[in-house]
Amino acid sequence: MSTVTPTHPSLPPAPARPVSASSPGHVPAPVTHGPDDVALVFEGGGMRGAYTAGLVRVMLEAGLSFPWVGGISAGASHTCNFVSRDTWRAREAFVGLTTQPQAGGWGSFARGQGYFNSEYIYERTSAPDEPLPFDWETFASTSSTVRLGSFRCDTGEEVYWGLEDMPTMAHLLPRVRASSSMPVLMPVTHVDGVPYLDGALGPTGGFATDAARADGYDKMLVVMTRPAGYRKPERRLSALYRALLRRYPAAAEGVRRRPQRYNQTVADLEAMQREGRVYLFRPARMPVVNGDLRYHRVVTAFEAGLAQARQELPAIEEFLAS
Repeated sequence: MSTVTPTHPSLPPAPARPVSASSPGHVPAPVTHGPDDVALVFEGGGMRGAYTAGLVRVMLEAGLSFPWVGGISAGASHTCNFVSRDTWRAREAFVGLTTQPQAGGWGSFARGQGYFNSEYIYERTSAPDEPLPFDWETFASTSSTVRLGSFRCDTGEEVYWGLEDMPTMAHLLPRVRASSSMPVLMPVTHVDGVPYLDGALGPTGGFATDAARADGYDKMLVVMTRPAGYRKPERRLSALYRALLRRYPAAAEGVRRRPQRYNQTVADLEAMQREGRVYLFRPARMPVVNGDLRYHRVVTAFEAGLAQARQELPAIEEFLAS
C-alpha cells in the first residue's frame, strides 16, 4: 500500500459550488441522453480516484446517464457523486480532501483513526453544513440501479448494497465508508454490527463487474485507475498483515489472493473489450499513489484525468451508441 506524508500549505480555495433557489447548495447536472443497456463500473484505488473524477465530471457535463452504476472503495464515492449528478463534489471529494487536516496522515494513523480518517471522511463531511455536502434527494430519486460493494470480514463474502438497503443518508454513509476501508491502514467498519473492509478483497479484486452481470448487464463501461498493461505483482502475505488481521482470517486471505483475482478480472475485461462488450477507460499516466494527500499532486491528477476524459468522450459515446 503506497502512502505519502500529507502537507497542508496555503492552498487556493475550492471552486464555489453552483447553487439555485430550488436546490440550495447544488444544481444537479441535467440528464440529456444515455444507453439503456450499459453498466457503469468504477474501480477503486484511493487517491488515484482523483484522476477518474475527471471522467465523472465530463460525463455529467455531457448529460450522460446509465441504468446501472456501481463501484468499490473510491469507486463507491464516484458512484454516489455520479448518481447525485454533482460535478462540484466529483472533484472536491478528492482534491478538496487534501486541504483538510482531519482527513488523515500518519498522525491520524497513530491515533487509531486510520491513515485515512474514514469516520471523518465518510460520516462527518456530507451534511449541508459540512465541507462536502451531499445531495441526498437527487441520489435517492434516481431511476438507476445502484450497487456499492464491500467485503464482509467474518464470512469472506462480497456484499453489494443497493438503494433498497439505504433508505436514508444515515444508511448510505457507513456503507460507502465500509466499501473504502483499506485493510490495516484503516479500521474495520461495522454496519449493523457486522465487520467490513474494502470491497477490493472480494472475488474480482476490486471491480463490481460481478454485480453488474448478476443484474443482467453484459455490456459495460469500466473506469479503471491503472494504466494499460498494469498487473498487480504477486506477494506473500507478511507476518505483519497476518498478525494485524488475526481476528479476521478471511480478510487476510482476501489480501493474499487479491493480486491473482485482480489480474484475472483485468484479463477477462480485456477479452470482453476485444469482443466489443466492454469499454475500458484507463489513465494514460498516473501521477499519484493511492495514499497521496499532497494537494499539488492530487489536483494535477484531476486535471490530467479531465483532459483525457474530454479527449476520449467521443469514443465513449460511440461505444455507448453501438
